[in-house]
Amino acid sequence: MKKLIIIPAFNESDSIEYTIQNIRQDSPDFDYLIINDCSTDRTEAICRENGFSYLSLPVNLGIGGAVQTGYRYAVENGYDIVVQVDGDGQHDVRFLNRMVETLKRENADMVIGSRFIEKEGFQSSAMRRVGINYFMYLIKALTKTRVTDPTSGFRMVNRRTAEIFAVNYPRDYPEPESTVYLLRRGKKVVEVPVGMRERQ
Repeated sequence: MKKLIIIPAFNESDSIEYTIQNIRQDSPDFDYLIINDCSTDRTEAICRENGFSYLSLPVNLGIGGAVQTGYRYAVENGYDIVVQVDGDGQHDVRFLNRMVETLKRENADMVIGSRFIEKEGFQSSAMRRVGINYFMYLIKALTKTRVTDPTSGFRMVNRRTAEIFAVNYPRDYPEPESTVYLLRRGKKVVEVPVGMRERQ
């Protein structure tokens, strides 16, 4: 199966090399594509100098537009599994195989990596936890489904879902909104425990 990591990046010059090194070391069976969202720092220069696989947007689209660009690329190039990984080094790609196994075993449409199931690794700041809990209860009210880490950007989808997101992906709060979008259309969304790091 063809597997792609989408890496949205806006001003990630301090961490993008670290992120790619981890992917090459721990998940070499995944292709990757950095979506440089019109960064104003050296993100693009670092990608070019290191021969990274990247695409630079002509205007800043924000996280939603950058990720949707990655989904369009994945669909047009025949990828079967697509996963989003942040460019700041927070997501531990050693958990990708666990996510792939869950996606296949559960016949899921999306697998979310949750830092709150086993409470492993960095647990986010107290202020961010307030927002996470707000979205958790909102999603429960809207879909009758409990999602413990609704703002997690560490998420994997199958080809069917990638095709949906290539055409329709939210811009404002893409992680919780895309989760609600799938659940309200009867798609299967599951979570797996993962560990995350503090932003590099």
